[in-house]
Amino acid sequence: MTNCSGDAVSLEEQVERLKVQLAEAQKMTALGELIGTTTHEFNNVLMTVINYAQMGIRRKDEATRDKALEKILLAGQRAAKITNTILGIARNRSESREPTNLATLIEEALVLLEREMTKYRIAVEVDLARVPTALVNGNQIQQVLFNLLTNARQAMPNGGRILIQLRDNPAEQMVVLTVRDTGAGIAADRLPQIFDPFFTTKRGPDESGKGGTGLGLCSCREIIESHRGRIRVASTVGKGTAFTIKLPAVAVREAGVVAPGMPVPTTPAPSR
Repeated sequence: MTNCSGDAVSLEEQVERLKVQLAEAQKMTALGELIGTTTHEFNNVLMTVINYAQMGIRRKDEATRDKALEKILLAGQRAAKITNTILGIARNRSESREPTNLATLIEEALVLLEREMTKYRIAVEVDLARVPTALVNGNQIQQVLFNLLTNARQAMPNGGRILIQLRDNPAEQMVVLTVRDTGAGIAADRLPQIFDPFFTTKRGPDESGKGGTGLGLCSCREIIESHRGRIRVASTVGKGTAFTIKLPAVAVREAGVVAPGMPVPTTPAPSR
C-alpha cells in the first residue's frame, strides 16, 4: 500500500491509521445517537407545551387554565435542564483530562435518557457514595455511560431495573463506577468476545436507532484503558449483567479534598 505521495506504507502504519478512522467512526456514531435522543426529548417537551396551551385556550375556567400553565412551566423547566446539559457537554470538547465529578456526568446522562427509560419501563436507581474526583475527559466518559445505559435498556425489552453505583477504592487510588441491569444476561462462552470490534449479540439497531454495530463496547474499553483505567464485565443468563469501571482518582486524597456525590433523581418504573 502507498500513500498520496507514492511512498510505501508499512503494515504498522496502516493499522494505526485504521485505528484512528475507527475511533472517529465511533465518535460520530455516539454523536448521532446523542442527537437522536435529545431531538426526541425536545419533541416530547414541545408536544406538552402545545397540548396544554391548546387546552388553556379552549377551556375558559380558571382551574383548567392554572393546570395548563403549571404543565407548561414544568415542560419549560425540563427544556432548560436539557439545554443546560447539552451546553455542558458541548463546552467540554477538548481532549484534555481534568479532575471531574463523576456524579455530575451520571446526572447529565440520566437527564437525556429519562424519557427513554420511562418509555421502556426501566427503573433507574443510583447509589453514589462520596468519592474523589477522577482524572478523565468528561465527554469520553459520558460516551461510555450512554453506551452502557443504552445496552442495559436494550437487554430488558419487557422492563427492568438499572443500578448505577459510585464507590471509592483508596487502596488502588481508583474511583469505581458500576452499571448493573436485570436483563437477559450474556452466555459465558460469549463473554470473552464482548469487547472485540464488530462483535455484537444484537441483530442490528433497535426501533430507537441505537446499537447493533459491534463498536460500542470496543470503544468503551479503548476509552477506559486510555485513561489508565479498567473495565470488567460479569453476567449471568436470565439474571443480568454488570459492568465495573475503575478510573484513576485525582491525587488530592491526602489533603482531604473529596468531591461529594450529587443527588441524582431516579426514574420510577411505570405501573404495568
